[in-house]
Amino acid sequence: MSLVAQKYGLLINKMEKNSKIYIAGNTGLVGSAIERELKKQGYANIIGNASKEIDLRNQKRVEEFFEQNHPEYVFMAAAKVGGVKANVEYPADFIYDNTQIQNNLIMSAWRNGVKKFCFLGSNCIYPKAAPQPYKEESFLQGRVEETNEPYAIAKINGIKLGQSLNIQHGFNFITVIPASLFGPNDNFDLQQSHLVPALIRKFHEAKLNNKEVQLWGTGESRREIMHVDDAAKACIFLMNNYDSLEIVNVGVDQDYSIKEIAEIVKKVTDYNGKINFEGGERSGIKRKLLDSTKARLLGWKPDLNIEEGLKKTYEWFKENYDSLN
Repeated sequence: MSLVAQKYGLLINKMEKNSKIYIAGNTGLVGSAIERELKKQGYANIIGNASKEIDLRNQKRVEEFFEQNHPEYVFMAAAKVGGVKANVEYPADFIYDNTQIQNNLIMSAWRNGVKKFCFLGSNCIYPKAAPQPYKEESFLQGRVEETNEPYAIAKINGIKLGQSLNIQHGFNFITVIPASLFGPNDNFDLQQSHLVPALIRKFHEAKLNNKEVQLWGTGESRREIMHVDDAAKACIFLMNNYDSLEIVNVGVDQDYSIKEIAEIVKKVTDYNGKINFEGGERSGIKRKLLDSTKARLLGWKPDLNIEEGLKKTYEWFKENYDSLN
């Protein structure tokens, strides 16, 4: 047994190409990327559902789904997500919807004999004052950042529920904590979106309308961003190579100021106008950077650099722009 296996968990359960795999949230940003990557790797027995087909907040419907379909492996990418603005304006929705979705999926998976469950967490679970880059050991060592506290608390609840089922009942549950993600099928609604899709839409529409780009905050806050295809590969890799209740960070080991990210998006979108930062306190936490040493030791690393990832995402956005309006 390797030192890495001894420290982080020896592989005891691995997906087969014909294993029945359920992706909760397979039409969203992360779920659709996981589905694309699984198919690319030759996994053929994949099931999923859109929110219009099953309301994952409904315990009875979720339980019926598991009883009827009997998935062996579950990737939980379903969540109510949004940027700082959405988190501040709809805190009750974020904590209620996410807690209900997680509890229903995790408990139904355990009750119906799922072999392994991959829970997608968030970098906002780490304490606001924790040393950066965030190490997994900082989890629950302090209070989270206020602007997305309800969402973070919901995610923490999901992690602890899965870990508790592991301790009490031996449920095989792993947690992946990704850097801030972007890519195809992201939410590009300016009222709901995260940083990167909001920037892409703002620059694209400013270019079309010959306007200046207005951005919140000062641009000094720093973010680690990663293309969703790398996160999908990480989830599949860890599903097949990691069996431990301890959380795992997956990131690119580099962060950028929002000003720097905006300049890259400006270049990628071929926008030639002016960028104005409004100032104020609506930038969220000042920095988010993960320590991904554990994932690197296990054998995973990202493939796409930031500019390549943003180019791919902008091409998808342009192709789908009319349907996003």
